[in-house]
Amino acid sequence: MSTPFRADHIGSFLRPAELLEARRNAAPERLRQIEDEQIRRVLAKQKELGFAVATDGEFRRRNFMSDFTDAVEGFDLGDAVGRNWHGQAGDAAVSSVTGIVTTKLRQVKPLTGHELPFLKTNSPLPIKMTLPSATQFPAISFKRDITDRIYRDHSVLLWDIVEIMKSELQTISRDGVSYIQIDAPRYSYYLDPKWRAWIKTEMRVEPEEALEEAVRADNACFLAARNTGVTLGIHLCRGNNRSHWYAEGGYDAIAEKLFGTLAADRFLLEYDDERSGTFEPLRFVPKGKAVVLGLVSSKVPRMEDPDMLVKRIEEATKYVPIENLALSPQCGFASTAEGNLLTEADQWAKLQLVTDTVRRVWG
Repeated sequence: MSTPFRADHIGSFLRPAELLEARRNAAPERLRQIEDEQIRRVLAKQKELGFAVATDGEFRRRNFMSDFTDAVEGFDLGDAVGRNWHGQAGDAAVSSVTGIVTTKLRQVKPLTGHELPFLKTNSPLPIKMTLPSATQFPAISFKRDITDRIYRDHSVLLWDIVEIMKSELQTISRDGVSYIQIDAPRYSYYLDPKWRAWIKTEMRVEPEEALEEAVRADNACFLAARNTGVTLGIHLCRGNNRSHWYAEGGYDAIAEKLFGTLAADRFLLEYDDERSGTFEPLRFVPKGKAVVLGLVSSKVPRMEDPDMLVKRIEEATKYVPIENLALSPQCGFASTAEGNLLTEADQWAKLQLVTDTVRRVWG
């Protein structure tokens, strides 16, 4: 296959201080004006850097999931399930990015209706739209003795969310979006022994059963999104919040199931450090599907060695043909509005490194 979007990124960019301040204090009309200005700026920057696809940086969102929680009634955003996060400088308490389901979910507006019209009018490049996987919510928005009064278990909640996501994905795939990326951090639970144990004790289901159901749920969404000319991708990460993470482990435990059965065109995979394991699980990627190697860290300001990036891409070709590989940062720069612990100059330098390396390797 010919792999489009050889230079890729995960979607979110660091918010400028003016936008963060406006989100806290500005009137809605002023906030919208600043969002528009800053989105035009990052759209132009992506083209300048040499990308062939663009996002709005998720600048209208509080976090990568807020399109869903803002458009769907039923979440108590003041409550949350706790998580342990880890970082380069040690463990830290990091703000939650979603709330608890307390009433029957009801969609009250389009998830991306506040984003897509502006992008269609202003993007100089094909549009990439990111949305959270339906599998993201049951693990972090289901609280016993609260959510189970409405939804019997995590599975019932999951399939209600799938129906909402299917409708949105079907709409945007027919409305000018060239590339849809589903963000699915919860697959990392199946990589890490401590989270596999959590699935058994807290979700009260066997990890393999939960994994099977997660794949079915995402595939139902991909089926709804499938449309001629639309690229479908899934991004797998181990947590990304203020440069912290919550899971570790290579893809070995889930590679055959995930790569062999998920109906995505592209797998966007974290490979920025030893937490991600080796390239060997890529042997399960079916012929013709693309792998986007997340070799550039969005978590730390330290710049990667360009020669080492080329070497690692060459190593990956032992398992996936070079024509089916692409390059990106391992995750977004701001999965939450607060962003990771680096500067905007660092961010653009790393994205320039991605496009420069792509030109060096693929021409």
